[in-house]
Amino acid sequence: MLFMNNSSSISTGLHHLFRYIWNGIFVLSYPILATFGLLFIGLTYLFSGISRLLTRFRSGEEEMSPTLSGSWKTVQVQAFLNDAAGASVAQSTQESAGEGPIPVAQLLEAKLSKKIMFGPEGFTFRRADGVPSVLEEHIFGSRVYEIEEGLLLEKWNTVEPKELPDFTLCLYLPEEDQLRPLTRITCFDWHLSEREGDTLRFKWFDGIQGDTVVVHL
Repeated sequence: MLFMNNSSSISTGLHHLFRYIWNGIFVLSYPILATFGLLFIGLTYLFSGISRLLTRFRSGEEEMSPTLSGSWKTVQVQAFLNDAAGASVAQSTQESAGEGPIPVAQLLEAKLSKKIMFGPEGFTFRRADGVPSVLEEHIFGSRVYEIEEGLLLEKWNTVEPKELPDFTLCLYLPEEDQLRPLTRITCFDWHLSEREGDTLRFKWFDGIQGDTVVVHL
């Protein structure tokens, strides 16, 4: 009986001893683990910001200002039209409205709707001529191209940061007010690189790899 009591006391003592040791290890290691966790999060945000900055420099495209702060502004459009010789020309469109209908390049107005930390901004679009549009039902990115048929837009399929990038490249037909989906793309850095007849070529690069997407109108 005495032996059993001694064994029980020794077991209880060892249990308390291990518990104190474990608590001591936890108390001593917690600040170190927390510091490494915060450092990892900080580095993640830092590299994400650097990647976003480099992407903007690499694309070399003029995009809408992120400081729209709730006001409607004319969308900056990249013209990708054919000249007299039939070659593709990419340049910023800066036409005056003048008399008559609003030029396609000045048709859209945008208001900041969603801003992703260290990521892109999402915008609500509307027509500058006041005509109700299907565009008002969606969120779009700032990259817009003008081609002969209409406007190429980056429609967001979600606004959840963890699910981005998830976009559908669409062709907006102003006269019919129709939004026609062309292809899905899961990359922030993309651009219209070439057109041959009814064939469009989009290039994308995610920081590691890239490819070309071919779309037929």
